[in-house]
Amino acid sequence: MRTFSLFVGAGLLLAAVALAGDEKTPQARPGDAKPSVSSQGPNSKSTTTVAPRRKTAAEEPDEAAGRPASIRVDTNLVLINVTVTDPLNRFVTGLEAEHFKLFEDKSEQRIATFASEDAPLSVGLVFDASGSMGAKLQKARLAAAQFFKTANPDDEFFLVQFNDKPEMVQPFTTNTEEIQNRLTFTNAKGRTALLDGIYMALNHMKKARNTRKAILVLSDGGDNSSRYTESEIKNLVREADVQIYAIGIFEPVSARSRSAEELAGPGLLNEIAEQTGGRHFPVENLNDLPDVAAKIGIELRNQYVIGYVPNNANRDGKYRRVQVKINQPRGLPPLRPFWRQGYYAPAQ
Repeated sequence: MRTFSLFVGAGLLLAAVALAGDEKTPQARPGDAKPSVSSQGPNSKSTTTVAPRRKTAAEEPDEAAGRPASIRVDTNLVLINVTVTDPLNRFVTGLEAEHFKLFEDKSEQRIATFASEDAPLSVGLVFDASGSMGAKLQKARLAAAQFFKTANPDDEFFLVQFNDKPEMVQPFTTNTEEIQNRLTFTNAKGRTALLDGIYMALNHMKKARNTRKAILVLSDGGDNSSRYTESEIKNLVREADVQIYAIGIFEPVSARSRSAEELAGPGLLNEIAEQTGGRHFPVENLNDLPDVAAKIGIELRNQYVIGYVPNNANRDGKYRRVQVKINQPRGLPPLRPFWRQGYYAPAQ
């Protein structure tokens, strides 16, 4: 009999496994065939696909009779979500574990688990309703609608709006129409509490039922009304097991105001997103908003999840930096990975 106790948080899957009886778990043996490559068109929703290798089936060994045994294994399994793109910014799917190298604090780690299936998501939409969004509001609503079109039935979503302060407009729901109906009545007014909006979303994400979690920020950048500081939010983001994507809706550089907050907006969104393995997409043409939002939704569906047990087993609560490299497959152009840049080790 097997009993499993699982806890997911801060980028770690903490598993305690108790086994009764002398039972072994077989490991699948990879085949030797090299992958073949096929590529789709260059539009933003296309993907480059590497055909997976055929693998031989592993046979379940017979359980040894009359050997009572009790084994206790405590394992810290770190899970890293990775997006891979080609030079045309198309998603690359069909890669295998052998195409990745993973490092923690510059020490190479052995990949223990590897998956690329489209798992259910818990997603928070953080929507800017400040006064500066007035002329951009309708296109921002359309962007949210396009993002929701990529949803799966098992996904769940919530909506945080912010201007002078953040508001939890719609808690977790599987019905995206509820969120879109709420956005219909949004009015642009007030100042911009962007950091407070991100804080509220991260806090509500603790109620998520899915392992994979993401936040999408739709904002024209520039915070001028938050109680939380930039450094506080950056530290919180590093601790949370949540990918953050941001669409920055900016005026052309020549037309932007001279406020320090607006000038710092693109850099702030970019830094917060990159720490989590997400990305920031700056947009100057409002007509591009729906396509960019749909692209983010598709990206979340085309990620690899790589797991490893750290060589450093110390439970010191320190921040560990993670690096992912690609073993370049033959026949493909140079590939670029995006991943969460680190995590905090457990303190005990």
